[in-house]
Formats: sequence, structure tokens, C-alpha cells
Amino acid sequence: MNFFQAIFLGIVQALTEYLPVSSSAHIRIIGDLMIGSDPGAAFTAIIQIGTELAVLLYFRHDIIRILGAWFGSLFGKEGKDWKSRLGAHNRDTQMGWYIIIGTLPIVIAGVLFKSAIETTLRNLWITVTVLAVFGVLLWVFDARAKQVKTMDRMTVKDAIVFGIGQMLALIPGVSRSGGTITFGRAMGYTREAAVRVAFLMAIPAVFGAGILETVSSIKDLNACAAAGNDPTAEACISAGTMFPGWGPTIAATIVSFLLGYIVIIGFLKFVSTFSYKAFAIYRIVLAVIVAILLLTGVLSPVEATAAAGA
Repeated sequence: MNFFQAIFLGIVQALTEYLPVSSSAHIRIIGDLMIGSDPGAAFTAIIQIGTELAVLLYFRHDIIRILGAWFGSLFGKEGKDWKSRLGAHNRDTQMGWYIIIGTLPIVIAGVLFKSAIETTLRNLWITVTVLAVFGVLLWVFDARAKQVKTMDRMTVKDAIVFGIGQMLALIPGVSRSGGTITFGRAMGYTREAAVRVAFLMAIPAVFGAGILETVSSIKDLNACAAAGNDPTAEACISAGTMFPGWGPTIAATIVSFLLGYIVIIGFLKFVSTFSYKAFAIYRIVLAVIVAILLLTGVLSPVEATAAAGA
């Protein structure tokens, strides 16, 4: 992957990360069409850090307020009893706990199914299926569910449901924001509230995944160098087929940050006025197009190296 290709994928990441259309699916599909291979879970996770930095910048006041309240209550500012420490008297403290609770499902699933997430679940037939299924679900729930709940009405149960929606985004095609928003609309949250929860809840999960993948990539590159860059060595295979190198990755991450901030502004304005119907239709159409490309042999459902090792 050269710098131009990496920058283009960074643009794709920024344009699709916050929309309920699955950025990982777009990176997987466009990467295959453009460079003839899957850019990999590591590359995808790391460049997502760029878009999450844009989230930090945009929601900085909310994040500072929530963190301040959470730490303050935890250390007894609101009261010494355990109910006060858990946010009984402060909604910002409660939101901090809800974000933690909502992050647990994706963390647990990410650890338990790491191998499948980086290999089996990146099969494009799986991507096609979940693109279409969640497109239909988003369309139905958004059209039929009431818009009565705001973030102030969130409960522990709601946080768990939001977390399950986010957890399913480990499957390329579901979409981190798409899964969270779909489950939020099913529970009756307003469109804007569901989006804001999706943004805030994604921060620890995306940063955690990005950091872990960065560390893993560094280990693979070091191990490959120690093995004399033997192309048959497991570390070299991992570093070569699942990670394009630090130069292209950093370039894509910077681009995803800069453009991502602009996309956040536009998306929040859009959902305050329009429904998610257009995104649902886009998901279904994309699924059909990718299915046709798979059936005609333009795209391969799995990487050649992955198929050989299966």
C-alpha cells in the first residue's frame, strides 16, 4: 500500500466511521478493490483512532464534564455511601458508569474471539449478510419506534443493550455506530440521543482496540526482523499481509482525524432533521453490489493467504 492509497482509505474511514454504514466493511471492500488485498484488522483499528480523536475534540466539553463528575463521585465528592459514588445524585456520573458498562460486551467479545474477528469474520459473504440485515433492522426500527428517550433517561439495562449493539460491530458490516444506533432506536431513543451515545460509548472501545493492535503490530514487525525477514515466518506473514506499514497507516490516521471532525458536524445536523432511511437503503444497495462482485469473481470472499492456511 502506498501513501496515496492509504490516504484514500483514511478518507473512506472518516466518511463512514460515524455513519451507520460500517467503516470496517468499506475499508475491507475498497481495500480489496484498490490494492487487491484486505488492509487488515490492525490497519482498520489503528486508523479508527484518528476518527476517535475527532470525537474527543468535538465532544471535549461533555467528556471533561463526565470524567470530572465520575472521578469526583468515585472519591466521595457527592457522598461517602456507595449509591452516591455510583452517581445517585449526578447524571454525569451515571453516564460515566453507563459508558463503562456499555463497553464491557465489546471488550469481552474482542478478547474471546480475537482470532475469528481478524480472520473468519472478515469473509465478505458475512459482510454482505450483516450489511443487508442491519440495513433492514435500522429501517424498520427507525420508522416504527417512538422518539421519547433522551440520554437523561438512560438506565443500566439500556447501557447493556447499547453495548450489545456496539459489540456486534466486531463483525465487519454491522457498523459500530449502526449497531448502537439501531438498538437505541429500538428502545425508543431519539435519533440525536442514539448518535451521541454511539459516539461517547465508542471512545474507550476504539482507543483500546487501536492501542492493542498497535502493540501487536510492533511485536510482529520486531519478530519478523529477528527472524531475518523470512517470508515463511508466522510473524512476517502477519506483519506483511495484515499490516501495510507505519508510514501509510499514520498518513491514513491523520487524514481520518481531520476529515472526521467535519463529518461529525454534518452528521449531527442531518439526524436532527432527517431519518436514517437513506443510510438503510445505502446499506442494502451496497450489499447487493458486493454480492454481485463476489459472484462474478471481481472480489474474493477471503484473502488468498487466509484460504490457504484454513
